[in-house]
Amino acid sequence: MSLLLNIDTATPYASVGISNNGALLDMVVSDSQKEHAAFLQPAIAKLAQSLQLSLQEVDAIALTIGPGSYTGLRVGLSSAKGLAYALGKPLIAVNTLEVMAYAARSAWTGAQAPASNTGGPVEPALFCPMIDARRNEVFTAIYDQAGTIVAAPQALVLEPAFFETYEINNYLIFSGDGSNKWKTAYSSNKARFLFIQHSVADLAPLAETRYRASDFASLPYLEPTYLKEFHKGL
Repeated sequence: MSLLLNIDTATPYASVGISNNGALLDMVVSDSQKEHAAFLQPAIAKLAQSLQLSLQEVDAIALTIGPGSYTGLRVGLSSAKGLAYALGKPLIAVNTLEVMAYAARSAWTGAQAPASNTGGPVEPALFCPMIDARRNEVFTAIYDQAGTIVAAPQALVLEPAFFETYEINNYLIFSGDGSNKWKTAYSSNKARFLFIQHSVADLAPLAETRYRASDFASLPYLEPTYLKEFHKGL
């Protein structure tokens, strides 16, 4: 049995949860980005109490490392590092966009993938999670249906030309708050938009895979993945 404490404060919707072998046992959420710092430690204490666990029983601490809100990332990382040092536990860092893509893949394959009109195979899908980075820019990446990176995480000024090659033989599945502004600007019969919210329920299985592979971050040197310089208001 592996118990992981999972932390996600990268976006306006924060969540904290404890998972067992990749399956979430319980979580606490907050949708007020300005209160992430006040939310996090009480939420962790509440989880431990509700599950009747000591944090010393946790095997590792996992968090979304970015991209996302500058302040939210710092809050999550400082808390995760502090707990990892105090408890002597390893730290697992997962890219926020990877977690969002996992949530989108689950939604798409679970209920939203279209049936083939010809009876043949349905065209494969590529998943494009987007975090609003202000103006006409997003943090984004592209993943295939196995979760493999097709286009690396980056800060991108939205232009249709970027996606034209990818949509030739694939559906493009957009998700995240950055896709809201993209939906009004991108016209393609291959584009689909999922209005879903990721959480630590999507972080947990990815963190579990890393835990089993002993893929741990360096506590002294780990920094958030910002992808661009900080601008006030992000």
